[in-house]
Amino acid sequence: MEEVPQGCPGTGSAQAGRGASCQGCPNQRLCASGAGAAPDPAIEEIKEKLKTVKHKILVLSGKGGVGKSTFSAHLAHGLAEDENTQVALLDIDICGPSIPKMMGLEGEQVHQSGSGWSPVFLEDNLGVMSVGFLLSSPDDAVIWRGPKKNGMIKQFLRDVDWGEVDYLIVDTPPGTSDEHLSAVQYLSAAHVDGAVIITTPQEVSLQDVRKEISFCHKVKLPIIGVVENMSVFVCPKCKKESQIFPPTTGGAEVLCQDLKIPLLGKVPLDPHIAGAKVDARTQTGRDEACAPAWVGALGQEDPTVCPWEEAGKAQQTRGRCRGKRTGWNPHLVRVVTKDSLF
Repeated sequence: MEEVPQGCPGTGSAQAGRGASCQGCPNQRLCASGAGAAPDPAIEEIKEKLKTVKHKILVLSGKGGVGKSTFSAHLAHGLAEDENTQVALLDIDICGPSIPKMMGLEGEQVHQSGSGWSPVFLEDNLGVMSVGFLLSSPDDAVIWRGPKKNGMIKQFLRDVDWGEVDYLIVDTPPGTSDEHLSAVQYLSAAHVDGAVIITTPQEVSLQDVRKEISFCHKVKLPIIGVVENMSVFVCPKCKKESQIFPPTTGGAEVLCQDLKIPLLGKVPLDPHIAGAKVDARTQTGRDEACAPAWVGALGQEDPTVCPWEEAGKAQQTRGRCRGKRTGWNPHLVRVVTKDSLF
């Protein structure tokens, strides 16, 4: 990828071309002249590159550990269930890429052709790209400053050859910093449909989600809606509902009412999902068994049905993720469907 000097202040900084870290940089004179502060030509290049992508969705949250990557992976799987729908999943969590693990694609590599980087395909209609594919080991740390991370995101958006795509889902890290600003900036001319914001019910998560919503307003990024993840847990024995993360201030429902943002749905805390993420290639398929609990959580069936009890009725089969989609629950994506997104 393009090398950026360590400690680069960025072209928009008053220190551009003048800082100590600029010494020896081939672009020092350009940055000092102010020409570097002009709009990045990559914005138009990315616009042209993504003309073949119909819908672009960012998955955001100010808080870490709320399930952004899990939701992104499920949304990609769910949309790709229609074999006529082409789906792309881009992981821009540079320092903590989880998507390769969750999609059962660890160890895969990115190949380059004359038309750009080729994504890793889980299915014929589901392509994935992540910095995790560029690391020699999943244990390798990515120790980069902002400019280098921004350069990586630029390359992902500009150089990956997605082809004709119906949905591009962008999984982001927590916060409102470099990666988010880069994604919004580089996609500014390409028309982003909006952001789906993920939260858990407790106030410590909602505080950071409010910041994320404020970020979206400031950068003029449309908000599709909010999903409350890990909303409730149903005991597999006594069937009692427990709130592992108590919504002491009303949870996502009150937040959405106060801020006049759509609440897309509430997703229960399902141990099968946690188990599926351990090894996405070899997890037991329990989709049919878990269906009643997930549907109920979305207000379409009895929410007291326990997913563990129902799962016990299912025949236990094993298989690779490819071609069988085992180890994931398609009913999670009923929270966000094509109809609710667009």
